[in-house]
Amino acid sequence: MAHIVITGAGQAGAALAARLRALEFPGDITLIGAEPVPPYQRPPLSKKYLLGELPLERLFLRPEEFYAENAIALRLGQRVDGIDPTAKTVTLGEEVLSYDQLALTTGAPARRLPAALGGDLPGVHVVRSLADVDTMAPEFRKGARVLIVGGGYIGLEAAAVAASKGLHVTLIEAADRILQRVAAPETSAWFAALHRGHGVDLRESTALVRLTGDDRVRHADLTDGTTLEVDFVIAGIGIAPATDLAETAGLACDGGIVVDEFGQTSLPGIWAAGDCAAQPCRGTRLRLESVQNAIDQAEAVAANMLGADKPYRPQPWFWSDQYDVKLQIAGLNRGYDHVIMRPGARDGSLSHWYFQGETLLAVDAMNDPRAYMIGKRLIENEISPKPESLADPDSDLRALLP
Repeated sequence: MAHIVITGAGQAGAALAARLRALEFPGDITLIGAEPVPPYQRPPLSKKYLLGELPLERLFLRPEEFYAENAIALRLGQRVDGIDPTAKTVTLGEEVLSYDQLALTTGAPARRLPAALGGDLPGVHVVRSLADVDTMAPEFRKGARVLIVGGGYIGLEAAAVAASKGLHVTLIEAADRILQRVAAPETSAWFAALHRGHGVDLRESTALVRLTGDDRVRHADLTDGTTLEVDFVIAGIGIAPATDLAETAGLACDGGIVVDEFGQTSLPGIWAAGDCAAQPCRGTRLRLESVQNAIDQAEAVAANMLGADKPYRPQPWFWSDQYDVKLQIAGLNRGYDHVIMRPGARDGSLSHWYFQGETLLAVDAMNDPRAYMIGKRLIENEISPKPESLADPDSDLRALLP
């Protein structure tokens, strides 16, 4: 009987296994995860779970019995050490497991601060896994001093949680503005004002020189010439795709595991999905770091493993929760040349619409779900309204839809 092995038990791996069974794959499925817990949601880790508003069991994507009931062999606390594409085997310690098809859903671990900067000191944390958050949670004591390195979404979400719990928060960003890689200056400025309004000492154009301390991190030297006393540090400096296993096996990698529009890697019988996969998208190749893409791509790969031969066309959307603000993003803003700002119907709600010439690329909606939903539908249907119609706050967004 055919055997499909999935290495990586995150959102993509779990979705792929479940989809195979939903499509009535009759063979064996083995889902291998390095963590000792069943597949779980990552986004709430830096939000509701860290705030103590979400119990552990509600993090799990499915009850553990789901896997047994659907004949999915869940191998937890185990790591694939090697792949032999010729023999069609994977190695787990001393065990060799044969496969007919293999899916890599290995994800993307958090980047850590270099040891040369003091990143290996006790009290220096990252936010990526359940173990990461459980380790740092006791540090979140009212009045504690935390330094957050990095002004991307993870850093900003951690800052929001810390400030909400009464900590003294300093956030530094080496670039001249937060969210520089993913958002327009207008969105960056809006969120900078939001965090400063909640008491965060937000310093842009400021980098870390070094962390120091004897038994644990105690001080942080910054490029603005200041030295901070700190109780702990969070590094929010991005993630890096887990490609070591693929590279050693001879798979093509370029900023991720290279896949085609079907999710097939450069070697037959091996597929990839989720944060580790560099896929074709809108004339380029990129990784989409989102729950939505992990699920959608994994489900498409599951179908293609069973012969569907159907291209996956990503429709990117993302979100971030900070304080009482929900940021919702539709589309990809790469290549934009101007941004239209539109006030929302509610106080404090706002949306930023990204255009390249006359073409709508993306929308950032802050507490404005209507703008987000309409923008998402417009982008998915490749409809670009006139920028002036968006700039007029009295115009009806719904009239833009077909």
